[in-house]
Amino acid sequence: MIIPGGGEKINLKKRPIGPSFAPTMSKGEDTRQFIIEKAASLYNQKGIAGTSISDIMEATNLAKGGIYRRFESKEEITLEVFDFLAKRVFDGINEVIKDKVMASDRLMAILDHYYDRMVMSKNGGCPLLNFGVESDDTDPLIRERVGKGIRVVQDQIRQIVAEGIKAGEFRASVDAGLFGVKMFNLLEGTILACRVLNNRQQMKIVTGMLKSEIEGFRR
Repeated sequence: MIIPGGGEKINLKKRPIGPSFAPTMSKGEDTRQFIIEKAASLYNQKGIAGTSISDIMEATNLAKGGIYRRFESKEEITLEVFDFLAKRVFDGINEVIKDKVMASDRLMAILDHYYDRMVMSKNGGCPLLNFGVESDDTDPLIRERVGKGIRVVQDQIRQIVAEGIKAGEFRASVDAGLFGVKMFNLLEGTILACRVLNNRQQMKIVTGMLKSEIEGFRR
């Protein structure tokens, strides 16, 4: 499993969340990664149940035996695909905050990232939301991984706020943990609403509300 545990304290200035793939791969590993990447867009758009091995065969131009030489089951593919998609979420957030010094600028960058890139993404939206909804009562392994992914992002937001408090940028009375849960849950819930309504207007409203709240954190 590649998602770090939710209880881990992450220094976001020095250590990005999420893993990195090894710089070199064998031919077999390269084919395995190719299958994961091709399957990822299918899973995020069609869901776990809606994606069949035949779909993956068609997307990769591989025979069933070529897939099952690299994976023991569809469940293994599903777990690896979720890890790949979750890493992409982490990498996207890390990318937009990496050059931001002020805590408020990092939070604003995350909000802009959700509005600009995630809410109406052609890749199918946020995998934490998509996999979480589908696995809620059906797949405890995926549910556990989604839960850890949620806690990672919530803790990332919490730590940014805590660093802002420590640096004197934000008031000491701000509850960093509470805001981490609030911001993440509002953003993810709004992704669902926007995708159903097929526009990003509600994300504009929600990110605007959160930006106003962050401005109010200042000393």
